[in-house]
This record gives sequence, structure tokens and C-alpha cells, in this order.
Amino acid sequence: MTMSVTRAALAAALSLPLALAAPGVHAADDVEPVRIGMVTTLSTKAGYLGADVRDGFMLAIKQNGGMLGGGPVDLLVEDDDRDPGKGREIAERFIQRDGVKIMTGIIFSNVGLAVIPKVLNDGVVYVSPNSGPSQLAGAGCHPHHFNVAWQNDNLHEAMGQYATDAGLGKVYILAPNYPGGKDGLAGFKRYYSGGEIVGEVYTTLGQSDYAAEIAAIRDAAPDAVFFFLPGGMGINFMKQFHQSGLGETVQLIGSGFSADHKLLNATGAAAEGMLNSAQWSPDLDTPTNTAFVEAYMAEYEAVPTIYSQQGYDAALAIGAALEAVGGDLSDLDAFAAALKEANFVSPRGDFRFGTNNFPVQDIYLRKAVMDEDGTLHNEVQGVIFEDHVDAYAAECPME
Repeated sequence: MTMSVTRAALAAALSLPLALAAPGVHAADDVEPVRIGMVTTLSTKAGYLGADVRDGFMLAIKQNGGMLGGGPVDLLVEDDDRDPGKGREIAERFIQRDGVKIMTGIIFSNVGLAVIPKVLNDGVVYVSPNSGPSQLAGAGCHPHHFNVAWQNDNLHEAMGQYATDAGLGKVYILAPNYPGGKDGLAGFKRYYSGGEIVGEVYTTLGQSDYAAEIAAIRDAAPDAVFFFLPGGMGINFMKQFHQSGLGETVQLIGSGFSADHKLLNATGAAAEGMLNSAQWSPDLDTPTNTAFVEAYMAEYEAVPTIYSQQGYDAALAIGAALEAVGGDLSDLDAFAAALKEANFVSPRGDFRFGTNNFPVQDIYLRKAVMDEDGTLHNEVQGVIFEDHVDAYAAECPME
């Protein structure tokens, strides 16, 4: 099912999960809208990740009067069902049927690796709001591929540095067995030193029962467990970990992937005290971030997650580049050059695109704190990395 969001349909689309309008329908003026294809995950237990990316993106469109960069846009949204083959089919349809020249939305890196190289080869500019596999950050970088969120390793690298700084002598690490999971544990190990990895496990993507892993953790007796389990996987793991009693002696540490606002509160008391890393947090005290959080909460009656912020920034980046080229996509090299300038103000604060078109940015340490009413939120504890550059940028042949 395709969702087409135009100025005329935007109000309805923001109030419904999958409000529909026919592709190409736009406001009464005669300006042809720029079509943007969003392939994202809206189903499975991880479906809220794509929904938050979509909602953040749509908020930016609404704040700009149904436009980006001063002109109308037509946002086409389809659910990849976390399936690489389905994601590729949707992307091909967007290109061939709808003439899309800009794409975004992918959450999972296995889907990204199936889709992004193909659409780049087909003459599309891709702006990732999440998926940032190492294969596309190093030798496989491309002048028409941008990521406004991170390279997959980055938040995990930060927690490796934290574990080192905190003197955690024995750490057990686990993540799903897919490209993002492998990048995550590689990133943690890259910056963890002075201690011992007492267990390294790759779980099944979408796994819900962690009894075997928790038994192995108990046997290993670590000081901390570092995990990357996004969406429902993280909820199940944290609840089972808490029920096992291990949380009384073993510190849970992870990345913002496993500690967004929705996930924390779906987990409940089992998530309290978890330490995590992120490039953004709702409590960052800047005028731009305060305005973003207030606008998002007013629109959706929910606290934005990192995925919301990343979708919002993807839209802002595209809008700034469209404005720079006057909405003309006949020269995609010029549009990509405008994207590279990152001429917009992000809720996360200062950032820039590195040589490989991945962010150079600060990464924060956050802690899951429980309010008096029993809800959980993240509080920034400090900065782990300043102007952090990913590990693969030096391999990228671009300048």
C-alpha cells in the first residue's frame, strides 16, 4: 500500500497511520511537486521505528506549509515489512512508475544493502534517516548517498569508550545476526580497552526468547552487558534480564537504538538505570530542540524518539538542498552538492557531513530515569565523543 502525502492530503495523513491520496495529486497551483519515495518498516514488532521516521519527516513538511525548500512535495510511503526483497521491489516501482529521484526511510541495514546501491545506480539520491552500514561508508561510499543519523558503529563505539572510561573489567556483548548487529559489536570492541569481552553472541533477527543468552550471561558473571536489540527485541530482552535478577549485579549498557522513549516505557521498571548513547536527546537544552520537541508532542501527543528526530532532519536536509537548486532536479550532482552543505539547523546541534557523507557529530551519554508517575525518560549525563568521525571515512575515495 502506498501513502502519498501532499499539501492537500497532509492534515489527514498526519492524523491517520496510513492516510491515502493518489500519487501525483497536489494543491491547486500548477507547480509540479517533487516526489520523494520513502521505503520504511511500518509492520513487524519494529514497525514503530519506521512510523517515527515517517512522522518526523511529515512534521517538517507541515511546518513548511506542505512544502520543502519552498516548493510542493509528494511523499510516497510504503512498508518494506523488514524484507530486503520487498524493499527493493518498492524502490524499483517508485523509480519506474513514479519517477522518484529522491529516496529515504530505510531502517534496517539488510534492507538498505539490498536497496540503496541499486537505486544509486538507477540515478536516485538517497538520504538515509537511519540505516548506515559500514559497506556504504568506506570504499562503497557514493556522492549521491547521504546519512543524517550515523554510521552504524557510532553509538556503539561511544559505549565502548564509556565502558573503558568507567573501568568495566568484564563485558558480555550481544546483537542480532545481521549487518547492523555486526557493525554494532565491531564498533563497541573498537573503543573498549583495558578489560575483557567474556561473551559475544549474535541472536536471530526478531528473536523474542533470550533464556539461553541470559543463562550464558549468568555463567560468564560480567560487570556489564552491552546489547544492541532494537524495537521489540530490546523490550523482551530487558524484561527477561530483569526477571532473572541479574540486573541487581550487572549493569545494562546499550545504544540509543535500544533505549528510545517508547521502548523504555514499553519495558517499564526493567529499563530503569540503563545507560545508553545517542547523538540527540529530547532534553537537550537548545531553542531549536525545544521547539522541535514541543511541535512533535503537539502534533502526535508523544515524545519524539531518535527515529523521529532523524526523519525530521532528513526532511530538513532535503528541503535545504531543494531550496538551493530551486526545486530543479535535472542536475542531481548539483542537488547532491547542496545536500553536502547541510544548510539547516538540526535539533541535535552542530553537525556536518564528512568526506563519506556520514555525520560528524557529538555523541551523548544518557541514563533511563523514572519519573514520579512511573514513566521513564532519558537524561543526558555528558558528552562521550565530540565531532566524532566514523571509522570508515578514511577508506572513502571522495573528498
